Amino acid sequence: MVASLAVLTAGLLTCHSAVPNVLGGAGSLLETFLPWLGPAVALLLVLALLRRSAVALVALLLPAAVWGELFGGMLRAEERGPHDIVALQHNVSDENRGMLRAEERGPHDIVALQHNVSDENADPAGTASALIESAPDLVALEELTPSAMPIYEAALAADYPYRAVEGTVGLWSKYPLSDVRPLDIKPEGIKEEWSRGVRSTARSPWGDIAVYVAHLPSVRVRWNGFSSGRRDESAGLLGAAIAAEQLDRVILLGDLNSTLDDRGLAPVTSRTGSAEGEFAFSWPARLPVARIDHVMTRSATVTDVWTLPATGSDHLPIAAGIELTP
Repeated sequence: MVASLAVLTAGLLTCHSAVPNVLGGAGSLLETFLPWLGPAVALLLVLALLRRSAVALVALLLPAAVWGELFGGMLRAEERGPHDIVALQHNVSDENRGMLRAEERGPHDIVALQHNVSDENADPAGTASALIESAPDLVALEELTPSAMPIYEAALAADYPYRAVEGTVGLWSKYPLSDVRPLDIKPEGIKEEWSRGVRSTARSPWGDIAVYVAHLPSVRVRWNGFSSGRRDESAGLLGAAIAAEQLDRVILLGDLNSTLDDRGLAPVTSRTGSAEGEFAFSWPARLPVARIDHVMTRSATVTDVWTLPATGSDHLPIAAGIELTP
């Protein structure tokens, strides 16, 4: 029994894309929490030892090797590589504990910060202060509310004189912004007012960069499965917008409401890339189990990605180093 489960686990790790989504979105649900098959291997190891099953122990070598190949490198705390930009993504709502300043993460030229600012955030001023302390050059925020917006604007204005806000998302920048326009990622099924994307051009020392801020619809895990239809539709619209982008360099910062392994994000992940050197789980903040907040690029390289301490949000901030020079 344990040996059979070991083989099944190895199969799920290697062939997760073959698991169909027709039954309650099982494939996407598996891919969202794929790294957590590692603890399943550890549990099977305990069972094999308790049963003193040599066959099971040998069989467990297969999923252990596969998991190590896929995720083993994320367990090592590696030194941050050189980069030109550091980007940070976070959904704002928890206790501020202080952040490492960007200069402590290694050499870079730009720091970008992306944060989903939870519409239930009880301390937007404290959140803004904590984010500024990480010394970013670009600040992307999500879940901005009418009551919190003036607080963020006042807190960020001195350090970030340029801003682009659309609906509940916004970008603050030390670099001039131009060609600001709404990013239409609204699924057809949503009838109410809904604006959760913005696109702008940042005039950086490395040339113009198209910066996208996006907040895809939430997914739901119900008794009948994993519901991600609206998220997937919105991801398709976002992917199409990036594909049509005329500027070569693109930075995408956002709460995409799933991990990069999830096939539902394929329209985005097929056109942009991110570092996968660390787990950097961002949600939920109190006990993170998945990275659903992302920093991604086109014609640039995300060299590393890591989480920052919690603020007032139910997500953790995500920072990423971005290399622009060839």
